[in-house]
Amino acid sequence: MPAPEARPATGPLHGFRIGVTASRKAEEQIGLLERRGAEVTWAPVLRTGVASAEDEALRAATAGVLAEPVDLLVATTGVGMKAWLAAAEQWGMLPALRTRLDQAEIIARGPKTVGALRAGGLRELWSPDSECFEDVLAHLRGRDLAGRRIVVQEHGQSLSMVAHALRRQGAEVQVVTVYRVEAAPDPAATFHLVDLVADQALDAVTFTAAPAVKAFLEAAEATGRHEEVLEAFRTEVVAASVGPVTASALQPLGVPTVWPTRSRLAAMVTMIERELPSRRSGVAFEVCGGHLLRVLGDRVLVDGEEARLTPAPQAVLRALLARPGHVVGRAELLRALPSGTAGSEHAVEMAVARLRGAIGPDAVQTVVKRGYRLALA
Repeated sequence: MPAPEARPATGPLHGFRIGVTASRKAEEQIGLLERRGAEVTWAPVLRTGVASAEDEALRAATAGVLAEPVDLLVATTGVGMKAWLAAAEQWGMLPALRTRLDQAEIIARGPKTVGALRAGGLRELWSPDSECFEDVLAHLRGRDLAGRRIVVQEHGQSLSMVAHALRRQGAEVQVVTVYRVEAAPDPAATFHLVDLVADQALDAVTFTAAPAVKAFLEAAEATGRHEEVLEAFRTEVVAASVGPVTASALQPLGVPTVWPTRSRLAAMVTMIERELPSRRSGVAFEVCGGHLLRVLGDRVLVDGEEARLTPAPQAVLRALLARPGHVVGRAELLRALPSGTAGSEHAVEMAVARLRGAIGPDAVQTVVKRGYRLALA
C-alpha cells in the first residue's frame, strides 16, 4: 500500500482517531477518512479476495451447478457474481452457466448484486429493499421448498447454516463459494488495534465484513482483552459497519453499531463524518412531548436532568439514535440488547417501556407491525 497522503490540518474529522480493519478497498477507505482530517490506524485483520479461473474448487462447483436443473439462485454479492461469471467465461462454461441460471428463479440480495446479474445477462425476480440477507431468508421461509434445487452464491461470510436451514425446508442446496478468506499474514497490527480499542484510544473502528468482526474479536480473546474491547465499543468507541450484515456480527454482544442506509464505503464514511462530531459535542433532539433529549457519551439528559438508564433501554436508545426518526424493527432491537437479556420480543417491549419511562412516554413511537422510532418533534 503506498504511503498515505498528508492529513489536512482541518476537516470534519480532524482530531478523531479511527481504526480500519479492511483489506479490500482499504486504500480507498483510508483516503476518504484522511482527506476529512482523521488520523487512521490500519490493521487488515483478514486477507480476502475472490476466486479466479485457477480456483479448482470453484470450477468443480460450477460443473456441479451445470449437472442438473436449478430451481432457484440466491445471489448475494455483485463482486462475487462478476468473478464467478468471469471465471466461467475463461473455462468456456459461461454460455451453459448463463442458460442454466436464466431458467431459474433468481433472488438478489441488493442493488450491486442486481447490477452484476444484469451485466451478465441475467435478471432477478426479487430483491429486498434492505440489502439484508435475513430478509432474503424471511422471503424464502414461508415457501414450500420441498424437492427444489437451490444454488447459493456465498459472500464473505460462510452461509453453511443458511444452507442447513433451507435443507430443513426440504430443498437440495449447493453453496458456491466465490470468496477466499485467510488470516492476516502478520497479526501484530491487529493486536495493536485491539489494544487501542481496549484502552479507548480510538474514536471509532470500521468493519466492512462480518468475518473481519469475528477475527478481530478472536484476536481480542487471544490477548485477554475481549471484555475490555466489548466495554469500549459499548461506551466510548463507535463500531461503524458498512451495512446490516456486518453489523449483525456485533449486535448479539450488546454492541451498539451504526451503519448507513446504503451499504457503500463512501456512505459509511459520510455517516462517520456526521456521527463522531455530534457525539463529541453531544447529540441533541427535541422529541415529542416537548422534551429536549441530549446524549453525551454514555450519559442521557432529558431537559438538563440525567436519566438513569439500565443497559437494555440504553441499548434500545442507541439503536434508535443511529437512525433518528426512522423505524427500527423489533428483531434488530432484540439483537442490540445486551447479552444475557431474555431473547424474545417481550424483552424489547420491556426495554422500550423502561426507556419511555425515563425520557418521556411520547418520545418513542410504536409503528404497528414494523417496530419503533424516535419521535422527533
